[in-house]
Amino acid sequence: MYMRYFSRVLSAMAGPRPVVLSGPSGAGKSTLLKKLMKEYDSVFGFSVSHTTRNPRPGEVNGKDYHFVTREAMQTGIENGDFIEHAEFSGNMYGTSKAAVQDVQAKNLICILDIDMQGVRSIKRADLNPIYISIQPPSMEVLEHRLRDRKTESEESLQKRLHAARVDMEISKEQGLFDTVIVNDSLEEAHGQLKAVLLEEIQKVKKTNMSS
Repeated sequence: MYMRYFSRVLSAMAGPRPVVLSGPSGAGKSTLLKKLMKEYDSVFGFSVSHTTRNPRPGEVNGKDYHFVTREAMQTGIENGDFIEHAEFSGNMYGTSKAAVQDVQAKNLICILDIDMQGVRSIKRADLNPIYISIQPPSMEVLEHRLRDRKTESEESLQKRLHAARVDMEISKEQGLFDTVIVNDSLEEAHGQLKAVLLEEIQKVKKTNMSS
């Protein structure tokens, strides 16, 4: 188990509102995002995370991650430079305020893929994002989807399913998310996601057209 920590203070940011996207593995977040980004070219952007792990072959510093030393990251955390940070398998990961601001400065909607345990905490930061949870229609459907991937051991699968059960329960909490989308049909879920973000999408397109 690892913890995510979020800074309580984040100065108000200019630009379109970011989007905090959450939901269990297998719910279809990545598929929905790819579909949305394909439909709306040059509207969305991802913040580049920081990590203390070594780059893997082909990874580019500043593009895939900002690769930093543990000392540099600790200092940044102490200075309140990070919206959230976590430690996983001996390495630190985090999202800096500057990384989100870089995306917003380009007049793009910044997507933050945050796990459920961090969603409550990020609400303490002055980020003002749109909170969206993508959920599977049932545990049975989710298990079927994960098994179809054939990418992990039974032990790993059971861990994911346990995490998903917790995730689905928490997502029902009143006021935690602006919208909970149940991904039963990809087309319907895509339509709902688009409807929630349409106002921000139109703002970005309008600004881009006038600039």
